[in-house]
Amino acid sequence: MSSNRVVRHKGIDRLYHWTMAAALLVCLFTAFLPILGVKFEWVTAHWIAGIVLTAVVLFHIVRAVVFQDVWAMVVGPRDLLNVWRSTRRALGGGGLPPTRDAKYMLLQKIYHKVVAVLVLSIIASGVLMLSKIDTVFWRRNPYWLADDQWGIIYSVHGLAAMAMITLVMVHIYFAVRPDKWWMSRSMITGSITRADYETHHDPQRWNVP
Repeated sequence: MSSNRVVRHKGIDRLYHWTMAAALLVCLFTAFLPILGVKFEWVTAHWIAGIVLTAVVLFHIVRAVVFQDVWAMVVGPRDLLNVWRSTRRALGGGGLPPTRDAKYMLLQKIYHKVVAVLVLSIIASGVLMLSKIDTVFWRRNPYWLADDQWGIIYSVHGLAAMAMITLVMVHIYFAVRPDKWWMSRSMITGSITRADYETHHDPQRWNVP
């Protein structure tokens, strides 16, 4: 890696990101296209994509907890101080400017937590719903939960999926914005320029070679 580039996302991180994105999009398309009148055999593709999504999320959780800095995504006092400083300056109050971010911005941390709650809700409810379909691995058994319990599971699954569509749209919107493209490009190339690193990140909070 050239000294003019800074590694932001390792190859395994990019592989996880794009695999999760593909699995999630297949789940969403196979769930909502039939509702919109597009008829096709969607059930098999839906549950297979759901299994892939579950596997990559479990892999990510283990890797983040064991091998990565899990605290990098935690909202800390510095993030809240920057919100206060930004708000005060936006209202004409002056004061110190916000400091540069660590590896992730506050909005990225918040977005990550919301996505985590929704995806885990989709996975948990989806895994339970697998008992209602026949596959090559098991036979359906729709009677081990009561109808009202299934109603709750369906509601959680559907509401989380609809909310996830909104977040995917928000994610794509910010990913293609010209002022954010330096970050989006790093999910393809794995790195950002040294100039972008020094402009947007605090070396004391995110120290890279």
